[in-house]
Amino acid sequence: MNANDAMTRETRQVGRSLGRLEARSKVTGRAEYIHNLVLPRMLHAKILRSPVAHAHLRGIDTSAARAMPGVHAVITSEDVLRIIPEPYFGPAFHDQPILAIGKVHYVGEPVAVVLADDPHVAEAALHLIVVDYDELPAVFDEVEAWSPDVVVHDRLKPAGTFPDLKHLKGRTQTNVALDFRVRKGDVAKAFAEADHVFEHTFRTQQVMHTPLEPMISVAEPFDDAITLHTASQSPSFVRIEIARLLGWPENRVRVRTGILGGGFGAKLYIKLEALAAALALLVRRPVRVALTMEEQFFTITKHATTFRMKTAVTNEGQITGRECEVWWNGGAVADIGPRVTQKSGFTATGPYEIDNVSIDSYAVYTNLPPAGAFRGFGIPQMVWAYESQADMIARALKMDPVAFRRKNLLREGRAHPTGTIMHDAALTLCLDRIADRMKWDAPFDRGTPKLRRGRGIGIGFKACVAPTTSVAIVNLSADGSCIVYSSTVDMGQGSDTAIAMMAGDVLGIPAETIKVIHPDTDVTPYDMATLGSRSTFHMGHAVRLAAEDAKANLEALALQVGLPATATAAQVLPKKYGMQAGNIVGVGSYIPTYKSPDHDTGQSENITPNWMVGACGVEIEVDTETGQLKVIRFENVVDCGTAINPLVVDTQISGAAIMQLGSALLEDMEFDEQGQLRNASFSEYKIPGIHDIPHVIGREIADAYQTNGPFGAKGVGESATFGVASAIAEAIEDAVGVRLTSLPLRPEAVYRAMAAARNEPLSDEE
Repeated sequence: MNANDAMTRETRQVGRSLGRLEARSKVTGRAEYIHNLVLPRMLHAKILRSPVAHAHLRGIDTSAARAMPGVHAVITSEDVLRIIPEPYFGPAFHDQPILAIGKVHYVGEPVAVVLADDPHVAEAALHLIVVDYDELPAVFDEVEAWSPDVVVHDRLKPAGTFPDLKHLKGRTQTNVALDFRVRKGDVAKAFAEADHVFEHTFRTQQVMHTPLEPMISVAEPFDDAITLHTASQSPSFVRIEIARLLGWPENRVRVRTGILGGGFGAKLYIKLEALAAALALLVRRPVRVALTMEEQFFTITKHATTFRMKTAVTNEGQITGRECEVWWNGGAVADIGPRVTQKSGFTATGPYEIDNVSIDSYAVYTNLPPAGAFRGFGIPQMVWAYESQADMIARALKMDPVAFRRKNLLREGRAHPTGTIMHDAALTLCLDRIADRMKWDAPFDRGTPKLRRGRGIGIGFKACVAPTTSVAIVNLSADGSCIVYSSTVDMGQGSDTAIAMMAGDVLGIPAETIKVIHPDTDVTPYDMATLGSRSTFHMGHAVRLAAEDAKANLEALALQVGLPATATAAQVLPKKYGMQAGNIVGVGSYIPTYKSPDHDTGQSENITPNWMVGACGVEIEVDTETGQLKVIRFENVVDCGTAINPLVVDTQISGAAIMQLGSALLEDMEFDEQGQLRNASFSEYKIPGIHDIPHVIGREIADAYQTNGPFGAKGVGESATFGVASAIAEAIEDAVGVRLTSLPLRPEAVYRAMAAARNEPLSDEE
């Protein structure tokens, strides 16, 4: 019997519904956010951004700005190059300069920086800088950029940091940062023998993360070191990359975070930290680089995609072959787009058992603002396409859409198209539960001729990012208290609470008594990043192992000093040292097993350690006179294995579903033909408000268990984003008989489709 089995029910922590441990500090205003940090002699930075999408830089005249009273310095790439000879950074390619060098690649690229004691003075001085641009042709569409007349980058240097991206190679005369493929069976034969072949193209738009705490980094220089106080989801990576840029050992770079006011992928890898560090080292004073909400639109976004899907189906509704081509619009900087292209691209055929598969997934450069990680890590784009086509096929075959999915879903022990055997992915359970919650087989009220009602369902899955590493330390003090050191970033997902619960479960102490130290690379050990719903699985294992190590060390010391193995630290350490002194320390590290996919076929027997599953059901009401639609029922079921904290999981489900509701119905970065963004503010860029959200959002945690997960758990932060958009599109067709294949699903698009169906198409001017 292990320690967990022997533990009494009263000491179990995992599975409790526990309020967030940081909640009181947040509501009282005492929680630390880097945005509120003020340092002595701190200068404020304001960034001059390119007004053109693609151009050579012929010259920058900063003399008038430098002469403005109150301006401390004006910095260009020439200044940066004096201290950083190769000032390019990025997690996949070193393709992003700290400030533009020789060329600009998108509207909004940083060109120069003004530093002043007063941020308003720095802002005013920006208007005195004169830049001579020699404009070049630009490309904005991902499919056009795939076969280019315009090449965005003249050369590419792979970063080589992460093991799953070691295969990246620099290319010339191409905009393809990565092409990833999966091949299985004989697709041509499947299409030749099919009873039906369906081919459609689906598109998603570029959207912005909109964390309500804008991006912020404060750099503090010392004689032989630098500290970065930053709102980052990946402090360990920031330290590695800043040290590389400066040519310093990592112990001269300290990176620390507070609580983040949202991230959703926007604050990953390097964003402002390299610029802040360079500025601080140039002027030898602390420098604060804080973006406005508008500037975030030009810093990182969600990939727009074009997805062409061709599917072979029998008369009975069995999918026998599928061909997918996906183009990811990465903008002018790769960021982590190649990883998104691979990790999400290999799921393009959907959670279905298909014998013959061909997938081509392309990360493509364009002259738009950069795209990178966004909640769901590319999976919502994939689900939008494959679930939309699932509904279209079911309608064409006159099959019930739930029955069609049940017929084709991957089952336990069956092989995914990559060759990885499916384990602990509760696809059928989630589909059945969403159908039950929607009362799918019961009579359905279709509404009135003016207000037509429809319904739809969708299901998707996501592979966990691997291979990645997490390390944790558990420290027991002589009074019996416990501290956990972890570099997982709490950005609203409740990770501090979950970490305390997992450590407490092993140690048999209440989570409320455990202190979790926020990431500080001088103090907390390495963690790849807080992203992709990996923390519960990876850091959960590391914390569990560290707590088990501490417990084993405590038991060994107890026996050494003549106490029973069940003695507490408060009993053992005073006995050992004769006073309240000393510590019991445990260390745990975790990296899952992984096998890189074959370059030519994408085959791997171990492409992910787990699969997260989410299913969605909606009922909507469409006004046939205007195209206005309203979601009147919203149901969500997720498989996260064991819920570490059911209360927080419940809020994660609704939060993810609402965020995807915004991408499905409202949000769209609208660019003109020169690459200018028309709606870079909340007055024009619409995110869901209280009146856009259904009154009731149904939420359910599937009764499932992740065999290889810590305490049977896996991630949940993204799972409820998966099927939302396609379910709404199906509900629209169910209500008014029109199918939309591009996001967002705005009333205008619905009305235009209804008019076209009546042979009364509207002109673009109407």
